Amino acid sequence: MAKFNSTTSKPAVFSPVTTEATPSGRTHEGAPGYVRDVKSELFLLAVSNMVGENTFYEKAGDRDDRFRRLVHQVAVEDVEWLARFLPWLRSEANMRSAPLVAALEAVKARLGAGEQGLNRQLVGGVLQRADEPGEALAYWTSRYGRAVPKPVKRGIADAVQRLYNERNLLKYDTSSRGWRFGDVIDFVHPSPDAGKPWQGALFEHALDRRHDRDKPVPTQLSTLIERERLMAMPVEARHAVLAAETERLAAAGMTWEALAGWLQGPMGKGAWEAIIPSMGFMALLKNLRNFDEAGVSDEVASQIAAKLSNPEEVARSRQLPFRFYSAYLSAPSLRWGHALDKALSLATGNVPAFEGRTLILVDTSASMTGSRVSGRSSVTPAQAAALFGVVLASKGGADLYGFADRVFKHDLGKGASVLKELNRFVGRSGEVGHGTQIAESVRRTYDGHDRVIILSDMQTMNGYGGDVTDAAPKHIPMYGFNLAGYQHAAMPAGSGNRHELGGFSDATFKLIPLLEAGRNADWPF
Repeated sequence: MAKFNSTTSKPAVFSPVTTEATPSGRTHEGAPGYVRDVKSELFLLAVSNMVGENTFYEKAGDRDDRFRRLVHQVAVEDVEWLARFLPWLRSEANMRSAPLVAALEAVKARLGAGEQGLNRQLVGGVLQRADEPGEALAYWTSRYGRAVPKPVKRGIADAVQRLYNERNLLKYDTSSRGWRFGDVIDFVHPSPDAGKPWQGALFEHALDRRHDRDKPVPTQLSTLIERERLMAMPVEARHAVLAAETERLAAAGMTWEALAGWLQGPMGKGAWEAIIPSMGFMALLKNLRNFDEAGVSDEVASQIAAKLSNPEEVARSRQLPFRFYSAYLSAPSLRWGHALDKALSLATGNVPAFEGRTLILVDTSASMTGSRVSGRSSVTPAQAAALFGVVLASKGGADLYGFADRVFKHDLGKGASVLKELNRFVGRSGEVGHGTQIAESVRRTYDGHDRVIILSDMQTMNGYGGDVTDAAPKHIPMYGFNLAGYQHAAMPAGSGNRHELGGFSDATFKLIPLLEAGRNADWPF
């Protein structure tokens, strides 16, 4: 009798997020909890951490303290790993606050340990939007005071040189910011980029503007000059510009927020149609309801829809997939539906299609529905999980279930819109209770599937269905997709067909095809 050479034998594969083999802790719901190694815990926390936000089981302060402790340890033990991880976290995983905080805390820990290399690069590499140099200084000074180390200053100066331009000055250098562009320049003393002959004049003007020095705008700064001309126009003459000279708005770097103030009145149809051609992707996404309420024309709406569904625009926008669902909920006009559906598909391009049959379980328990992914979002972790679940199921060969205390099966209509199916699935939250019974839910639904994918915070309850690890046959791959990053895992991971991924983007889904092909999967960066 063959002991090893059977039809179910496959090559052993290993994934990067690893845990101990025997549980030494507890999940927040009391089940045996598996401790991850420090990089694995940091990775799963970082890809789901909005910083300063409460989650269902973890207060913001406790969560942020845990994040800092993990960063401090890895920064000293393996800075090369961190130097690869943080830029990926910002650019591919599309997180903003977590990489900024991690970079600054890493430098703090490294300087405290007497480590010098890569500190400047850690800071500069995560600052990718023009308001982030000010964010970085605000974070450091509010936590550690105004004694900012040279590597932090130099990393910020590198970002200033790369990011500061006329349009960004107009957009982000406002009185609502504690750190204005001039403050940042005063503090870190960036050198103007030799390839940008106008940047020295921009820095001087930012300082003059910050210190209320009444000096003319330098002649090299044509966008700022055009903005001054528009601001000098009589209020009663400004609507004429909307009708006849809309290109002047773009030339002056006018945003929709600035336009509303400039008109000193409501944003009607004409105002929106004048500014829409120069609006960025995120601004368009946020204002779909406003466009409908203002009655923008179908012709203009088709231009918006074309931009929202353009693959290059979607990729450049770095929007987390749930942002498209949020936009759909905010403005469910039929004329945006197809564009948002296509944009969501583009934003989840790393979600794989599988051969064979896949069991997909989406957690609809209270811990997933009872909080928001951030204080500014209306989307819950359960909705983010359902989004990936529906996208996975839409690729075919899958059985999709929601679970809590019990399970419900959700059949997708053939060729149906992913957003509509997602909305229908979300509407069933609470249908099967509010507990988290992962193992029992797998046991109830597993029926010879080729793999199991669980989208959850992985905080399962104790005593329901036994160990998650054994809920499906050991030779069947089981993937836990973690949307919360809590300290303890519900199952051992990293080998033995049990693997853990995580985050609010589709970035780590690209590891699954490697594992399915019988190859070890390294970190996705």
